Amino acid sequence: MIEKMKFLSITGHKGDIDRVVDQYLSKYEIHLENALSELKTVTDLRPFNENNPYKEDLQKSEDLIADYLGEAADKSLLAADFRSGKDLTVEKAAEFVRTLDQDLQVLCAERTKLEKELDQLQLSKNQIQPFIDLNYSVSSIMQFKYVRFRFGRIPHDYYKKFMDYVYDTIDVVMHKCQADDQYTWVVYFAPDVLANKVDAILASLHFERFFLPDEYEGTPTQAAQALDEKIEAQQQAIQEIRKKIDEKIRSRREELLEANQRLYRFATNFDVRKLAACTNHEAHTFYILCGWMSESDAAAFQSELEKDPETFCFMEDDHNNIMSKPPTKLKNPGIFRPFEMFIKMYGLPEYGEIDPTIILGLTYSFLFGFMFGDAGQGLCLLLGGFALYRAKKMSLAAIISCCGFFSTIFGFLFGSVFGFEDVLDPVWLHPKDAMMNLPFIGNLNTVFVVAVALGMGIVLMTMLLNVINSLRSKDPEKAYFDTNGVAGIVFYAALVIMVFLYMCGHALPATAVLAIMFLLPLLVIFFKEPLTAMVEKKAEIMPKEKGMFFVQGFFELFEVLLSYFSNTLSFVRVGAFAVSHAAMMEVVLMLGGVESGNPNWLVIILGNLFVCGMEGLIVGIQVLRLEYYELFSRFYRGTGREFKPYGRSDS
Repeated sequence: MIEKMKFLSITGHKGDIDRVVDQYLSKYEIHLENALSELKTVTDLRPFNENNPYKEDLQKSEDLIADYLGEAADKSLLAADFRSGKDLTVEKAAEFVRTLDQDLQVLCAERTKLEKELDQLQLSKNQIQPFIDLNYSVSSIMQFKYVRFRFGRIPHDYYKKFMDYVYDTIDVVMHKCQADDQYTWVVYFAPDVLANKVDAILASLHFERFFLPDEYEGTPTQAAQALDEKIEAQQQAIQEIRKKIDEKIRSRREELLEANQRLYRFATNFDVRKLAACTNHEAHTFYILCGWMSESDAAAFQSELEKDPETFCFMEDDHNNIMSKPPTKLKNPGIFRPFEMFIKMYGLPEYGEIDPTIILGLTYSFLFGFMFGDAGQGLCLLLGGFALYRAKKMSLAAIISCCGFFSTIFGFLFGSVFGFEDVLDPVWLHPKDAMMNLPFIGNLNTVFVVAVALGMGIVLMTMLLNVINSLRSKDPEKAYFDTNGVAGIVFYAALVIMVFLYMCGHALPATAVLAIMFLLPLLVIFFKEPLTAMVEKKAEIMPKEKGMFFVQGFFELFEVLLSYFSNTLSFVRVGAFAVSHAAMMEVVLMLGGVESGNPNWLVIILGNLFVCGMEGLIVGIQVLRLEYYELFSRFYRGTGREFKPYGRSDS
């Protein structure tokens, strides 16, 4: 069902708009429209031109929550069960966020400074580490005047060549320190006068020089130990800063969340100005808000505003005086509410159109059960879908549970439990074995005949719904002369009655029905455009190009007859899946060795799971296809727009 909507215009002093939005509109669901567009006939209207003062502080609070609490600000908590959320003013919330942000920035700046110093200490440690085997004071080496020194590394192969062929031929002292997989770390000393020659030789052997700063004291080992102590102290200092940050944010968590929600509420309320309009009256400036409310909310809202002398509300009952179309707000019984998912996938009904949710819920579940009739597997779908819906609140799980209920019923009608057809006697029939003899056709599976008959009934129902929808939208062509209108109903109903009479052996009455009720509706459908022009009292009834009209009408009429035939036969798949399910389960039981009297229960269980999953998915898709193409295409337009309450996180 679609809730009845009322269009409201709310006005008051310009400075009072935040109070009204916070006090009233936060309690009621209202779909706001742009007041400038709705009130085009009102003079001296202008938009609000104010920047949102809460946006910056709101963004700051959300950044703090995301950075330090590791969570997103939950907009669904607006209606709040916080300790002091109702008493916290927006000014206090903004001040709290700014103060907390400044305190954290100071701590973070101190932490960043310590981390940079730690990186520098670690770099110094990494530079001296390869030379810890040098048992000599680094600071003393730095003071040499007549001897040149070089710290660096050389590839293993070149180091060996240098030591074997060059070392004894020049005046140089090479001290080997540590080595890794590729390099040997060394320190070499050479007289000042020979330093350039030695540097050139070692450069040709890919020696890489490292420049050590003169900050080290003692031997490399002592310097490394001193650096380790400094690094440890620096890490402790950083850890202390992090603890202070964590403690501050943890102790203020609830206050931060409260402030965030308060700022979010006021920022959202302030943005209502984008949809509001301003107007001047004498020396005062007033705001105007326009929007849609459900009939019950509108009545409660007006009743509450009667006690508020600063705010006025006008309710427009005639929708013809309103520029925008009413939005669609679905309100269905809880058991059918999950099926709204399929409605929204196709398109919401327009306001005033029939809501097909209940029709879809009943027909979808019924057809699914017919095509997937198994008491055991149906019970699994029923319980499994219900449990999943209770745990996850998934609409699809609730739909599966409803389908499982009908599958269980048809399972008893077909006498099938997990594929076993000899455990229960069928209340109705076995789909695979039941046959009936029809005139002109011969033997045919009973399930196929019932499926087609069921399809005919559904098609007639959707035609009737189309007539109701078309009358509501004041479309006489679709209501009376269309293939799914009154003419189509008469033609298709005559066809159904004729087929039924022929199948029952009453050929003469069937021929009479055919002669009287068959041709006349087709002529009405053929001349629907001229007939519509006559009903609407247009000056020109027949089109100018009459030859093209008759040619086009002939082919359209042929397409209509073909569509009636194909749409009816489309329901054969309902019976076909009922038979195929029984056949597939027969194969599973055969593979499980049931016929030989030595059943393999593992194979039977896995086979049931496979059939339940695969065929359940296929049947679900096929039934949805029937709903969309055979039912909805006849009567449902789905051009409505969703009712979106202002200020909700999902809007």
